[in-house]
Amino acid sequence: MKTLFTLLLAALTISCTNNSNKITLLNNEDFKTTVDGKEVSLYMLINGDLVMQVTNYGARVVSLWAPDRNGNYADVEIGYENIDRYINNTGERYLGAVVGPVANRIANGKFSLDGKEYTLPQNNNGQTLHGGTLGVDCIVWEVREVTDSKIVFYRILPDGQDGFPANRVISITYELTPNNEFAVSYKAMTDAKTVLNLSHHSFFNLEGDGEGTILDHVLTIKSKAITPVNEFLIPTGEIMCVKDTPFDFNEPHAIGERVNADHPQLKAGAGYDHNWIIDREDNGEVIKVADVYSPKSGRGMEVWTDQIALQFYCGNFFDGSYNNKFGKPIVYRGAIALETQRYPDAPNQPSFPSVELKSGEVYKHTCIYKFYAK
Repeated sequence: MKTLFTLLLAALTISCTNNSNKITLLNNEDFKTTVDGKEVSLYMLINGDLVMQVTNYGARVVSLWAPDRNGNYADVEIGYENIDRYINNTGERYLGAVVGPVANRIANGKFSLDGKEYTLPQNNNGQTLHGGTLGVDCIVWEVREVTDSKIVFYRILPDGQDGFPANRVISITYELTPNNEFAVSYKAMTDAKTVLNLSHHSFFNLEGDGEGTILDHVLTIKSKAITPVNEFLIPTGEIMCVKDTPFDFNEPHAIGERVNADHPQLKAGAGYDHNWIIDREDNGEVIKVADVYSPKSGRGMEVWTDQIALQFYCGNFFDGSYNNKFGKPIVYRGAIALETQRYPDAPNQPSFPSVELKSGEVYKHTCIYKFYAK
């Protein structure tokens, strides 16, 4: 394992002759503030060949430095340079954040549980997206533990926040491993029946934040089917086989190869913004479900999880009108999100696997982003 001093010293030394090797850390002072009486700070994790910065506002990853095939470092996490831009957001709200308590969309901002209807904020074309007005991305998480390579976030979501029932105790651990893994682990309990489907919403560009589109990135997803959506990106309840369609990534394909194909689901999502059903048993085993690779940089990222589904989004709503942390525009299709989860709108879809969590049960979820270079 490389120490922080060794890695940063090496990066800074090489940067004298090769500027692309320099790791530029964000300033801690730019992330210090108070929200709702709770202190917000910036934390740094390091292990293996990875360096990551995280804020406890929304449990957000704001930078993640990884080497390419030649050992040159780039920040592969799309993000902003200070906390004000995350709090007073005028661009993409969910950059690097944990999302929930029910990730993705809930139709018409309503669902029923044991015969009682719950009404949620409609924050996305009449639907509820990623939990509503606050969600879990616009709150300050308590930091329970922090080491050189690990940080543990904790928060109690009160009954009624954004309309969701029950008091929910949630713990999230981010850890960098010696094997160049960014591991996300969730654990949650509730004092009454509720619905829960947390996810992580990092946006990645394996050529670097602000370094063009991800259309040349080569993607593989272990899946034979998706849950097709309507014009509001709400699942129709059907299951669509991906064979012989632009949604089949069982063999590697460049993202840009078929993203503009004449397919009704690509039109509905303005590109790829769909839930892939992973070929697996729902048994809690952590398996590899996806891989994305940049031929230009040689950086790759595997996705491992115990979840049964994966949302793949290719930045269809970025438009270049706002800049990233380096002052470069966040361009159309300039990043990829791979969000491990259960199915979207599950509380309203009886045929979908349940996202209900009862008192006495423990919600667990593991997602691992494993980086490599070749």
